[in-house]
Amino acid sequence: MSVCLEADGLSAGYGKVEIVRDLHLHVDAGEVVALLGPNGAGKTTTISTLSGELRALGGDVRLFGAHTDAPLHVRARKGLGLVSQERAVLMDLTTRENLRVSRCDLDRALALFPELEPHVDRRVGLLSGGQQQMLALARCLARRCRVLLVDELSLGLAPLVVDRLLRAVRVAADEGVAVLLVEQHIHKALQVADRVLVMTRGRIALEGEANDLVNRLDDIQDAYLRYGNADPAHGDNQLSGQPFGGAHS
Repeated sequence: MSVCLEADGLSAGYGKVEIVRDLHLHVDAGEVVALLGPNGAGKTTTISTLSGELRALGGDVRLFGAHTDAPLHVRARKGLGLVSQERAVLMDLTTRENLRVSRCDLDRALALFPELEPHVDRRVGLLSGGQQQMLALARCLARRCRVLLVDELSLGLAPLVVDRLLRAVRVAADEGVAVLLVEQHIHKALQVADRVLVMTRGRIALEGEANDLVNRLDDIQDAYLRYGNADPAHGDNQLSGQPFGGAHS
């Protein structure tokens, strides 16, 4: 498989404050890499820097083999898609208008998410949170992005909706898209991921194949609790399917 996105010795943060240090990762075409970790670990900072929303403080980001320090809109034109925590949709426009602004193929978007068809001419601010997130994901996939960065897709959504969205992410990877997925539901992430990176305090503390880490949940929990700020009293519940860690990192 070809490498689509790489970070080599990446440092990232805000102003002069480093949150992520000396990060090395790669995402290949056709795979889902899940980036897990407790609150404050640096997951969102990593996604924001890889997408071009934040400028790297050091190290190298390579998109399709070429160094880039371009902003998000330039990386998007080269085939990168970003679904952020904030549900990046235009609330005052209709579903159809959102797709048109994003230069998406309406038929392809509705083929990906038939659930949106009855709402194509409805203002997006009136849609449910799950429908808004489907639209945000459709806006990337219907443009046939080649790299997809997803930050907390499941935030605040019902389990069945989360399953639907993650299935769409998995299908996209099976069709060749390289996916980096930040996800708070560990079990759900392991079900769709090929590889897993556990981040703590701005560094990768644990990594491996998803199939192997399914049987090493104690190791994942240890990484969260030893280096992160998760609550040990709720660790078992979170590992069994509830969020382990939160949205801000």
